[in-house]
Amino acid sequence: MKNLLIALLLLLPFMTVSANPVSVGDAAPDFSLKDITGKTVKLSELKGKTVVLEWTNPGCPFVVGHYANGNMPAVQAKYTAKGVVWLTINSTNANHKDARSPEEFQKTFTEWKSSATANLLDIDGSVGQTYAAKTTPHMYIIGADGKLAYNGAIDDDRSVNGGANAKINYVSAALDEVLAGKTIETSVTKPYGCSVKYQ
Repeated sequence: MKNLLIALLLLLPFMTVSANPVSVGDAAPDFSLKDITGKTVKLSELKGKTVVLEWTNPGCPFVVGHYANGNMPAVQAKYTAKGVVWLTINSTNANHKDARSPEEFQKTFTEWKSSATANLLDIDGSVGQTYAAKTTPHMYIIGADGKLAYNGAIDDDRSVNGGANAKINYVSAALDEVLAGKTIETSVTKPYGCSVKYQ
């Protein structure tokens, strides 16, 4: 019994994400978050548009890799130019060493030449937990019908190289299919990166 209790206590930090995560084909849960400029963004007000959710943390080397080599900004720029709404979401706990002020985030995203539509702050981690976001980056695509269309990794290069060795960018492929009115061939993949710092 004592060993079981110890095991449960050790698992507690990893038991914060939703026990019933949203699945591809489900209606994407609505949320309302402020971005780093203080503007409120509400998902339900974006219905009719294709939306990408990118969980991010500038303190994560996997995230840094995707921005340092220009991979993430290039994908953002390509698809926002086609009318896709791209939202980065930071669910880092305010007491974690990776936490930053909105001003610091603004400086970082400017230096990284981010082309995201908005950079959102999920201060209490509730949105991340609702979507069961596990890593930074963890990518989701929501179709114009408001349903979750993709959940998983940015690509198949599961390293800190920022996609330099990727054979396929899952998000780009899925967005091309969505925008062409096609069914996404690969709609679920295993995300990789740093754990989301809910604690």
